[in-house]
Amino acid sequence: MGSASADDDRRRPHVALVAFPFGTHAAPLLALARALASSRSGAAAAATFSFLGTARSLASLRGGCDQVPDLRVVAIPEGGEGEGDGEEEEMRQIGRFAAAAEAGGIREGLRAAAAAAAAEVSCVVSDAFVWAAGDAAEEIGAPWVPLWTGGPHSLATHLRGDLLRSTFGLGPQAMEDHGDDPLDFVPGLSGHHRVRDLPEGIIFGPLDDPIAVILSCMADRLLRRPPTAAALVLNTFLGFDPTADAAFASEFDHYLPVGPLHLLADPPHPLADPDPSNCLSWLDQHPPASAAYVGFGTVAMPPPAELAALAKGLELSRAPFVWSLKESAQELLPPGFSDRVRANGTGLVVSWAPQKAVLGHAVVGAFVSHCGWNSVLESVAAGVPMVCRPIFGDQRMNARAVESVWGIGVALRGGIAAEEVVAGALDVVLRGEEGRRMRERAREIKAKAAAATGVGGSSSENLKKLLKLVCG
Repeated sequence: MGSASADDDRRRPHVALVAFPFGTHAAPLLALARALASSRSGAAAAATFSFLGTARSLASLRGGCDQVPDLRVVAIPEGGEGEGDGEEEEMRQIGRFAAAAEAGGIREGLRAAAAAAAAEVSCVVSDAFVWAAGDAAEEIGAPWVPLWTGGPHSLATHLRGDLLRSTFGLGPQAMEDHGDDPLDFVPGLSGHHRVRDLPEGIIFGPLDDPIAVILSCMADRLLRRPPTAAALVLNTFLGFDPTADAAFASEFDHYLPVGPLHLLADPPHPLADPDPSNCLSWLDQHPPASAAYVGFGTVAMPPPAELAALAKGLELSRAPFVWSLKESAQELLPPGFSDRVRANGTGLVVSWAPQKAVLGHAVVGAFVSHCGWNSVLESVAAGVPMVCRPIFGDQRMNARAVESVWGIGVALRGGIAAEEVVAGALDVVLRGEEGRRMRERAREIKAKAAAATGVGGSSSENLKKLLKLVCG
C-alpha cells in the first residue's frame, strides 16, 4: 500500500514555473502560478507547483510565494557573482545566468524540484526569455509552455527579426533612412508602429548583448516546426489588439491570452501598512480626474537632467500629483522642490506608493510612465490615460500603441521630459477635449479587461484551458 501511494504521488501533476530573475519579469509568472493554483479542480486538484528562480530573485518574491498553496521555491544557479552595480553589471549578470541556464542550470533545478515535491515534473512553464527551459523540458519528456510577459507588439517584432533586418538593414544608417517607415508588413502589427519604435537588438543597438542574444534564441525556438511549445501564453486579453490576436492565433496552435494577470490573481500586499505615505488620503483633497500619478518603476528611470525638467514641468502644469520616486533619485530633483509642493498642496513625492490603488483613485486622471507592460496593464485596468516617456526595450512599442493604436494617452514630444512638453502633455490629458475622449476610450478598455478576467470571460476561460494543458 505504501509503495502504491508513493507511486501515485510521483505521478501526480507537477508544474515547474521557471522565472527570468531580472527586472519585473518574475512578478507576472508568480501571478500566473497563483492563478493556476487557485483554479485547481477535478483532476487538477492534486497538482503541485514549484517556482524556480535565483536565490536573489526568490528572496524578493518570498511574501508572494508564501501565499500560493502547495508552491515550493527552488533556487537555480545565478551563474556566478559579479562586481559592482549599474546597467553594465546587470547585463553581465544576465549573460552569466543565461549561460548557466543553457549549460544545465534549468535541468538541475527541475531535478531538485522533483526531489523536493516527491513528484516528477510533468510540465514546464517558463518566462519566454528562459528559452533553455524548453530544452530541459524536452529532455524529461514534459511539455513546455512559455509566458511572454511584455507587450504583444514587441513579441511580434522579435519573431520577425530576420525579416526586419533584411528589409531595413542594420545600425544607425538604417534608423536614419527608415526611422518613420511603417511596420504594417509584420504579422501582428498595424500601420501605426514605425522602425524607430523597435526594441534594441533587432536593427539598432548592440546585437550581441545578452538580452539581444536571448531574444534571438527565443524566437528561433518559438518558430521551430514542428512546434516545441505546447502553447504560447501572453499577459494580455482577447480583443485588446485584434491584429495581434489574429497573428498569434494563426502562428501558434494554442494562443492563450490570460491577462491582465494582476486582475486574475492580485498579489498580497508587501507591506504591513498598504499606504505608508498616505497617498490616498492626500488625493482625497482634490477634484476628480484632476491629478497625475508619476511612476517609472524600479528598473527604468529617465536621466538626471530629465528628472529635474519633469519636476519643473509638474510645477508649471499646476496639476496636483503624486510621484513615486526612490529616495536616491529624489536627490536629483531641484532644491526645495519636494518640500515646496508638499507645503502648497500641489504635490506629494514619496519613496513608494501603492500604484494600483493610486491609479484606481477617482482623482487620478493621468499616469506619467515609462510604459513598461505591467504599468500599461495597470493603467488600462484602472481606466487612466497615460503620458508616456519610454526608455528602453518594449516600452517604445507600448507607448506607440497607447497613443496611436488605442488612443488612451500621449507620448512626450521629442521623446524626452522637457519642462514645457510635460506641462503641455498634462494639460492635454487632464484638461483638454482630447483628454476627455481618452478617458472615455480608457474606460471602455477597462470594462473589456474586467469582462475578460470575470466569470466566463476570455482570460478566465483561457486559464482553464491552460490548467488542463499543464496538469494533463
